[in-house]
Amino acid sequence: MTETATKKVEWNGGVQPEAIDILKGDGGMIVSPTKVGYIIMTSDKAGLERKFAAKHRKRNKPGVVLCGSMEELKELAEMTPEIEKMYQIHWDQDILLGCILPWKESGKAKIPADGSQELMMDGRETSCFVIKFGKPSENIAREMWKKYHKFSFASSANPSGKGNRGLVSGIGDEIESAADLIIGADDYVASIQPDKNIDTRYEQGVMVSMVDEKGQLIPEQNGKVGVTPAPVVIRKGLDVDKIMKIMSDIFNTWDYRHGFYY
Repeated sequence: MTETATKKVEWNGGVQPEAIDILKGDGGMIVSPTKVGYIIMTSDKAGLERKFAAKHRKRNKPGVVLCGSMEELKELAEMTPEIEKMYQIHWDQDILLGCILPWKESGKAKIPADGSQELMMDGRETSCFVIKFGKPSENIAREMWKKYHKFSFASSANPSGKGNRGLVSGIGDEIESAADLIIGADDYVASIQPDKNIDTRYEQGVMVSMVDEKGQLIPEQNGKVGVTPAPVVIRKGLDVDKIMKIMSDIFNTWDYRHGFYY
């Protein structure tokens, strides 16, 4: 049996213990399933460096922080009551959502003093905080934070700019070789978009910017019209229609600019 074969496992339906063992150590990097496909998960600077190397990814994009609970999100990210309300609705309805937000100072203090900060934020010191990204990876992120107080950082598990088609076989040879563990769950991923095929499915989640050009949090709208800067949908994805409906119920002013950040 090859080394690659021995590090491939099928999702056990709960918390994958092999993943926890790797990520609670130093420099671990795994591939795990989500609602839209496969991601790389890491928990410290050494793991992030491995992720950047495997993906050849630009370092100017905001890092993705996976939040396994609303409590973790509130502990780390700066939000207005309106933004928190939006997250809570998505949490309650099990809708994948990622927003660009600044860090709370108390959240920054929890970042390991190993250089992680420079790799998990953009130049404005913002990150994309993601919730409801899919049970296999949610279980890992929740356990890592609750039991070990370690972050779960993520990036799509495919060569930068290319999709994995929701198949573990689509992550690419380089990432497959670099990962310490690969958790397969093609059936789970396919079940999220049962009416889609490889060509029509969403391979990413919606991303909404809640900051201005300098990375400062947008103001509350309090029912007023024309308050700017306002939320900006910068990436369409899974359940974009549901998300825009929820945004319209909370914010009178928001913008749609797919690809605007990139």
